[in-house]
Amino acid sequence: MADRYDVIVIGSGPGGEGAAMKATKEGKTVAVVDDLPQVGGNCTHKGTIPSKALRQAIQQLVDTGKFREAKFQDLLASAESVIAQQVDLRQGFYERNLVEVIHGRGAFEDSNTLAVTREGGVMERIQADGFVIATGARPYHPEDVDFDHPRIVDSDSILSIEDNPRSVTIYGAGVIGCEYASIFRGLRIKVNLINSRDRLLAFLDDEIVDALSYHLRELGVLIRHDEEYDRVSADEGGVKLYLKSNKEIQSDMLLWAQGRTGNSDRMSLEELGIERDSRGAIVVNSDYQTACSHIYAVGDVVGYPNLASAAYDQGRFAATHLVTGSCAYHLVEDIPTGIYTIPEISSLGLTERELTSNKIPYEVGHASFRHLARAQITGRTTGMLKLLFHRETLEILGIHCFGSEASEIIHIGQAIMTQKGDANSLMYFINTTFNYPTMAEAYRVAAMNGLNRVQ
Repeated sequence: MADRYDVIVIGSGPGGEGAAMKATKEGKTVAVVDDLPQVGGNCTHKGTIPSKALRQAIQQLVDTGKFREAKFQDLLASAESVIAQQVDLRQGFYERNLVEVIHGRGAFEDSNTLAVTREGGVMERIQADGFVIATGARPYHPEDVDFDHPRIVDSDSILSIEDNPRSVTIYGAGVIGCEYASIFRGLRIKVNLINSRDRLLAFLDDEIVDALSYHLRELGVLIRHDEEYDRVSADEGGVKLYLKSNKEIQSDMLLWAQGRTGNSDRMSLEELGIERDSRGAIVVNSDYQTACSHIYAVGDVVGYPNLASAAYDQGRFAATHLVTGSCAYHLVEDIPTGIYTIPEISSLGLTERELTSNKIPYEVGHASFRHLARAQITGRTTGMLKLLFHRETLEILGIHCFGSEASEIIHIGQAIMTQKGDANSLMYFINTTFNYPTMAEAYRVAAMNGLNRVQ
């Protein structure tokens, strides 16, 4: 007879963890099923944690100028201790909250029964009244590219390469592509960045994109826009990327960074009438319910916004709705974007392009990092903070940051931007005393710069 739980969560990444913790705190019996041998999901083992730990190690090399002594594999190894600490922390969450963790691949036999295939092929069946699918996503693989070749990698397999390439072609100039372009250039590896669109990261403010493009080119990244691949060939000597524009790009390694696919296959969702789109994203409503109302899906497996921070919240909200039948909370409209290039980018709210299109009267306040004492002390003077605010009410409409610690700096502005009425005002930054010297002082500098434009 199958073991029965109130809730079964499939996947132990941020979305699954958020759902499991919320459900168990509500007094429900919970099991988590994950096909990896340790908890943490792709975020901990293949994506966010290892790539950001790698980026941090390379940032330190850039700061000290010791990049010639570094090997890619040694830097990858530096992430292992971080991963181990994260796994131990998260395993403790499940143990303390009496959540059973079952390692194996889960597939639905019916809408209340999950068949879990453990290592070695042993199968067991478990049942529940409600389910939360949080299986994440993986790099998209077009069928005509041979990812079994050791010189063709994606953002997962790049973390286990054995060679030290002298040149890398990155196909795809989204967040992952831009992050790895700066990582490889930090190691003084030659980089070709191939973009299928007309500019980098078009969802960002134009000025921030221009700053990133300039900085990458200054580092030596060769960027090609409006290009589309025709075919790829690889041998022991390297990889050649053939573009439809008749260009041929030769390099030691090809990193394919063109989109992701939801991990929703091999779960027998079709038999339950649960819809998936062309990239494997599970179709859900505003409460994260699938076509089967007691089966929910959260995180990267549902697509946008594809952020670990958002996935955790989605998991909590879905579990709340599953347990209580309603949820008063939803993801906030403005979620901060963190892009871990070297240096970082973080953005929140509207861009100048959007404000102009919407005919909203706005003004701009700038703070250049090269003028900040703290940046001069640390030597990290590249970058700026940009505030967009309403000309008449001084309401903060957008915050855009490019530079060291941008993903941390953004949260100061976020706290003010989420306030209601007069509390969300440029004047907060002008009338608040900031520690000196700090990077946070950029808010006062940018606010004063913007106020001078409207007085």
